[in-house]
Amino acid sequence: MTIREASAEWQGALREGSGRLRLGSGVFEGAYSFPSRFENGPGTNPEELIAAAHAGCFSMALSAILGREGHIPWNIRTTAKVHLGATAAGPTITRIELETQAEIAELGAEEFERFAQSAKTTCLVSRALAGVADISLKAVLVDAVEDQ
Repeated sequence: MTIREASAEWQGALREGSGRLRLGSGVFEGAYSFPSRFENGPGTNPEELIAAAHAGCFSMALSAILGREGHIPWNIRTTAKVHLGATAAGPTITRIELETQAEIAELGAEEFERFAQSAKTTCLVSRALAGVADISLKAVLVDAVEDQ
């Protein structure tokens, strides 16, 4: 199977220091710091990257499920919101909210909801985070225009 890689470099003390995160593919490199992670400072953070990974994984899983059932989506847009909470163990990812909107022709809302829930439980990132965080899903179906 495939191996994916990313790296991080940190310099200095926790609150005053800073670092860089790099994806192995080279398509992203960004700064991170205590303020970007636990406050609203500039830069990225590991949780934001988890959110991106989850949104991307879910969207692909939903597309695969829909395709197997003969429904090719025109568009799937997913947002993942990763919540940090304080626990006895320290800061913890406590909840992830997935919100997806898909444009698909000739598909009922009830069937779409079933496919979306299946994608939530079967996408690789959801499975990796199962039992770690509560994962919720809000799925909205938009009828696709046939001649797009």
